[in-house]
Amino acid sequence: MTVNVGTIDRLLRAALGVALLLLAFVSSLPLFDGGFVKYAAALIGVVMIVTAAIRMCPIYSIFGIKTCRM
Repeated sequence: MTVNVGTIDRLLRAALGVALLLLAFVSSLPLFDGGFVKYAAALIGVVMIVTAAIRMCPIYSIFGIKTCRM
């Protein structure tokens, strides 16, 4: 696994992941009352947090994108 996620990208991914998890499980917005939107937001939030933690994005690897300095 090659590191391809930089620091700023990592922070943004982590913040977006936490925000999506909070919206999915803590928010009382009507959009997140339904099952599909709620669990889709939770799944995307978990993926964002995991990619921020391991500093590797599979989609970046496919397209050859690197946001980190080497």
